[in-house]
Amino acid sequence: MVTINNAHVDLIHDAVLDYYGKRLATCSSDKTIKIFEVNQDSHTLVETLEGHEGPVWQIDWAHPKFGVILASCSYDGKIIIWKEDINTGRWSQISVFNVHSASVNSIQWAPHEYGPLLLAASSDGKVSVVEFKDNGVTEPLIIDAHAIGANTACWAPVAASPDNTRRFVSGGADNLVKIWKYEQHNNADGSNGSGYVLEATLEGHSDWVRDVAWSPSVLTKSYIASVSQDCTCIIWTQEGNEPWKKTLLQNDKFPDVLWRASWSLSGNILALSGGDNKITLWKENLESKWESAGEVEQ
Repeated sequence: MVTINNAHVDLIHDAVLDYYGKRLATCSSDKTIKIFEVNQDSHTLVETLEGHEGPVWQIDWAHPKFGVILASCSYDGKIIIWKEDINTGRWSQISVFNVHSASVNSIQWAPHEYGPLLLAASSDGKVSVVEFKDNGVTEPLIIDAHAIGANTACWAPVAASPDNTRRFVSGGADNLVKIWKYEQHNNADGSNGSGYVLEATLEGHSDWVRDVAWSPSVLTKSYIASVSQDCTCIIWTQEGNEPWKKTLLQNDKFPDVLWRASWSLSGNILALSGGDNKITLWKENLESKWESAGEVEQ
């Protein structure tokens, strides 16, 4: 196990391995992003990226088919796309987006089958989708998603959309979880248009939704986990085109606010982290009940 000490001079908000598990990107309240080369027993700092003017909340690696690219979002309202030059190894900013008027709280690249699409959620209540094309960047699609603010957004896996329709889920300060679907439509002037429309609104939390995570594995049904300031985690499930069903992960509230939810690559283990500085693991048993699968010890 590799332990990286003193990586930043302030709180670390996110740490993400690249597709091959050989590079780690971290971001912090110190306004920087750091890139480390990691192997089984050592690590090397290869780059420090500076460009944000506030705490950097989240980072995400693009699929390697698009190059060595990293996206970041910050309290400063900016989304920055960084790219490494494969010849020189130097990193540079290739795009900066100022489409939001408040903190950008989460970002995520779409499944690579959809192309280079970036999803972002902001405290201004809006969610944006930016598409990168060979001839440049399209105008971001801006969606009024959540009153008060949007805290998080996550793409559905391709398997969750048998008709290849792009979907994503968002969570906000209005205590709601929302499912969005991409649709083509005809405009009033006869031209063709496209955009994301609200497919479902899921009610169940009594305080801000802090994170949503769509399970990457879709066997008989789709799973979404949502965690909240109300100290609960809800598992939402959908079979086919049936309405979404709600299940509390556990009847008792967690001891503190839940901040993040993350599924294993196989989609059968859920990890939760919260204000008590613990990471708990959960799995579904054969009776469709959720049970503890352990705790991650430091």
